[in-house]
Amino acid sequence: MALPQSLADAPALSRARRWSLLFTVAAGLLLVTLDNSVLYTALPTLTAELSASAGQALWIINAYPLVMAGLLLGAGTLGDRIGHRRMFLIGLVVFGVASLAAAFSVTAAQLIAARALLAMGAAAMMPATLALIGLSFHEERERNIAIAIWGSVAIVGAALGPIIGGWLLQHFWWGSVFLVNVPVVIVAFVATLLLAPEGQRDTSRPWDLLSSLLALAALSGLVLAIKSLIATPPSYGLGAAASVLALAAGAAFARRQQRLPHPLLDFAIFRNPAFLAGTLSAVFTLFAMAGLQLLTTQRFQLVAGFTPLQAGLLVSVAALGSLPSALLGGSILHRVGLRPLICGGLAAGALGVGVVAFGFPHGLGWVVAGMAITGFGMGSAISVASTAILNNVPAHRAGMASSVEEVSYEFGGLLAVAMLGSLGAAMYGAFLPVSADVPALAREGFAQAQQVAREAGPGEWFAGATAAYDRSYQIVLLVITAVLAVGAALIARLLRGRAGSREGAADRVK
Repeated sequence: MALPQSLADAPALSRARRWSLLFTVAAGLLLVTLDNSVLYTALPTLTAELSASAGQALWIINAYPLVMAGLLLGAGTLGDRIGHRRMFLIGLVVFGVASLAAAFSVTAAQLIAARALLAMGAAAMMPATLALIGLSFHEERERNIAIAIWGSVAIVGAALGPIIGGWLLQHFWWGSVFLVNVPVVIVAFVATLLLAPEGQRDTSRPWDLLSSLLALAALSGLVLAIKSLIATPPSYGLGAAASVLALAAGAAFARRQQRLPHPLLDFAIFRNPAFLAGTLSAVFTLFAMAGLQLLTTQRFQLVAGFTPLQAGLLVSVAALGSLPSALLGGSILHRVGLRPLICGGLAAGALGVGVVAFGFPHGLGWVVAGMAITGFGMGSAISVASTAILNNVPAHRAGMASSVEEVSYEFGGLLAVAMLGSLGAAMYGAFLPVSADVPALAREGFAQAQQVAREAGPGEWFAGATAAYDRSYQIVLLVITAVLAVGAALIARLLRGRAGSREGAADRVK
């Protein structure tokens, strides 16, 4: 595959410099993905220490991915204008300052604000990481491997979050889960100054803040609508209002992009089937990984009595399983193309989640095996999805393409948390015995059922509550399995007859 002329004309870096730069931007990416999941194990401690309400606890988790997803499109386009090296450096500074603010927050409101600021730094960093790889690696096979490593870091960071959070809470105070970011930020900042190329800047293109705000409003409304309508009991009024906000903001965003001479998002890039396949693969992959991780850590802590660290180690099996397939996918993509790697990866992921769903009642070994299979499939899909996105736009759209990819990842994770968590709660309530001896509080959730059992002693009803929770866990895992299977079939159809990563210049968005 020939490089776009603007990339081909970029100054070549030495082998040592470009690979050192890869590990530098990977460190930044690791910080961003860690902070997405590190609070899964720390949230109970944070809630108690800061006297946070249930609503505040929800926003402590959701403020970070929601604000980041809303700002990513604008951040990528701004990077095209001022330079991706500069954007990465700005993002590191903001992320470091926000980490300090989060670590020393004394109220829940301060922590929520600090998490939103963390998201601003992350939004500046994320598109720049992938764009800098595209600027530094000119040879196709080497660039594919570099992007595969980048994708692997994203998965590993998400899986390591609960482990690191659990370990830090066992040895230090809760602020350490944020303070640990600061030394990494300092090292990455210095390394970026020394290693990263300046790259091209398109100063002729204005940056549109209003479009960024409209995108944020549309995503926020969509997530809130899903949460409200699937909740138990559903909040139809709030769900309807949030749906109206999402539709209105989304429509305004689309109309504005069509009118602008330099849109924040050029919808024409989605006409390229390989680009669209990579985008959908990112959504499906993160939907499955985030949902499987969140549900499994909760189930094995609540039912099996795992510590947060033990539960984090269990879901890390998926990350370990993803590494060999991610690296293999990047190294053979130029030979086999996108279709077998993405579709085969999603199909393998569906098989793995199915093994967990049907195997967990029969022993931990089935869960470990299913996690490993899922990770192996997801590693293949996520590594080449990044390549499909970056390789199928012209260089002056590198920041935009990177932003689309990051929004796809964040959107997949947000959908998983919004939909699967609420679906699991609804299924638990549906499967509970209808007998009158089940306490009212126990019907609100399995964690509440355990609280009642601790205070009053587990009655006969508790076995039924445990069975209902396990059945709801199984049903939601089967939903993930079905989503991955549908994704594999959809992308297979989309890429039918395509040459995969070896797209011709005529297929590119001009």
